[in-house]
Parts: sequence; C-alpha cells; structure tokens
Amino acid sequence: MASNPTLQMHAEQQPLCAEVGGDWVLANVEKLEQLIGRVRSGGTETIQQLNMQGLRRLDTTGGLLLLQLVGIPRPENLPAYLQQVDDHHKIILLAMAEAICEAEATTPRQHRWLMDLLQRIGMWMVDAWLQLRLLMHFIGVVITTTIRNLLQPWRLRWTSLAFHIEHIGLDAVPIVALLSFLVGSTVAFLGASVLRDFGATIYTPDMVSYAFLREFGTLLPAILLAGRSGSAFTAQIGSMKSNEEIDALKTLGMDPVCILAMPRIVAMLVSLPLLSFIGMLAGLLGGMLVCSTVLDISPAAYVSRIYNFTDITHFWVGISKAPVFAFLIGVVGCLEGFKVSGSAESVGQHTTSSVVQAIFLVLTSDAMFAVLFEQVGI
Repeated sequence: MASNPTLQMHAEQQPLCAEVGGDWVLANVEKLEQLIGRVRSGGTETIQQLNMQGLRRLDTTGGLLLLQLVGIPRPENLPAYLQQVDDHHKIILLAMAEAICEAEATTPRQHRWLMDLLQRIGMWMVDAWLQLRLLMHFIGVVITTTIRNLLQPWRLRWTSLAFHIEHIGLDAVPIVALLSFLVGSTVAFLGASVLRDFGATIYTPDMVSYAFLREFGTLLPAILLAGRSGSAFTAQIGSMKSNEEIDALKTLGMDPVCILAMPRIVAMLVSLPLLSFIGMLAGLLGGMLVCSTVLDISPAAYVSRIYNFTDITHFWVGISKAPVFAFLIGVVGCLEGFKVSGSAESVGQHTTSSVVQAIFLVLTSDAMFAVLFEQVGI
C-alpha cells in the first residue's frame, strides 16, 4: 500500500528549497499532480533544491515529476539540486535526466523536415515492395486455382459466377454508357474547336474513333469498375474476414480463394470486355451527336468516315487490354479483402487501398500498352 506523498516549500531558504516525502510512485500520480498544481498556482519561484530525506519510494513517474519541478537540469548538474538523497533514488533521477537529454538532442529543427521526408519515402518504398511481393504471390495462387478449376469445372461456383456477372456487368451498363457518351461528346467538341482553326473539322470523327477505340472505350469502364466493383469485392470479403466466416470455410476444408475470389475475378474478366464494347459505341454516339449538331456532319457522313478511314486494328488494340485490366482489378480487390485484420476501420482502409491500387495499376499498364503498341507499330 503506497503512502501519501508530501511536498513542502521552504520559501525562507535561499536558494528556494522543496522538501519531498512519502511515496512518489505511479499509484499516487493524481495526488502528486494535485500537490504540484497547488505549488505552481501559488506563484512560487523556480525550485532550485530538493530535500529528499523523507522520500520512501520513487519510480520513473515520480522521478519525472521531480525533474520537472527543478526544470530537468543536465545530468552533470543534477547533484547540485539534490539534498540528503538516497543512492538508489539518485541513480533513478540521473538515468532519467540522461534519457531526457538524449531525446532532446535531436537533429536541428530546420533540417528535420528533410529527415521526415526521407523517412516517409523510405517507408513508402518498403510498403510498395511488400505489397508487390504479396500481389505476385496472390496472382500465383489465383492462376493455380484457375488451372485446377479448368481441369475440374464442377468446382467453380456457377451460381455465384452468374450473380457477379449480373452485378458487375449488367448493372453497370447505364453508368458506363452515360459516362462514355458524355466524354465522347466532350472530346468531339474540344477537338473540333482546335481543328476548326486549321480548317480540318472533317477529321473530328477520326479523332473520336481513334481515342475511344484505343483508349477511352476500355479505360473509362475499367476505372469505373475499379471504384464500383473492386471496392465492393474488398468490402464483402473484408466483412466476411471480420466475422470469421473465412476461418469457418477453412475449418470446413473449403478453399476461400476458389469460393470467394474466383467467381468475382472470372465475372470481371467476362464483364469488362463487354462493357468496353458498350463504352466504345456510346463514345462514338456522343461524338456523332456533337458532329451532327455543331459541325454539320450528318450521322451518315460520320459513320461513313469512321467506316472508311478507321482501321479495325484500333478496336482490337483497345479490346485486348480489357482482360488485363479486369484481372488486375479483380485480383487487387480480392487480395485487399483477405488482408483485412478484423475491425471496421481495417475494412475502410483496405477498401480505399483497393481502389487506389487498382486505378494505379490500370493506368500504369495502359501506359505500358501504349508504349508497346507504339514500338511494334500497331
């Protein structure tokens, strides 16, 4: 049982001395704070000496409060502040004073921002490397599971696959078509504004078809699905992880990757190419609307221009990227769901991470495809 601490001031002494007694330990921290608060509220000058004759017990909490009473002097100056102190208590106070001084002897403040920046960059690089390794491992697991499902097709959950195709593909048709239509109209309008200065507005259909068949027709649905379906994958699997349903599947001898990840990834592989085709058509229709209303290019002339001067290779270039984007979005969404630790906060963090990573990978791979096709002359 800790005895009550005491703190008495001897204002008549010069230099100003404080006499401490009892137990200055963690158990009495509230009482110690009250004693120190009363001393400081009384407008007492800086304490320059501590009489520790009556001190019975001292731990690090009490030692820190005693050092704060005398302004935390440097370790070599501390003995001058202490009177009638026990050797054991003196060792504690000296060790704490040394630790505090070492902690305060940090990099000068004007250079700390650089160290903080380098430290954060290093942490980002390490996290990115660990995430890349984990992603490669999960891709290997998915490929292995896919091969096993091809050899044993009855293992794939066809009902779940049909449900996810409806949710990912069919339910996303309106938003994909609307967004592609609006972007196609914008591209045609802005492109025509530039081409008009050169008297080349007749090439607006070529520009719209080239942009949507090669890039926007696939890229816009991929970004939409990364935010719409990829985040849903993470939230659904993450909630199951929080509720220990995935642990229950493992206990029953079932493969969570086969049951949860494969139907979603396959559904994404089926849905995104179809949505890309719809996005291409919607974007071309948006360009046709602008051409017919602003540029006096009739719908028949618009279609004829695209048919005669647009190579079908552009369509195959754009549609060939859709399965790669779909695979990346599905794998990242499922992987982040399996990484959820169990709390609601973790579900939110990994859902956000899923969207960011999926969009980053889609844009990075699209840039790599652009360089590749340019190098091979497609």
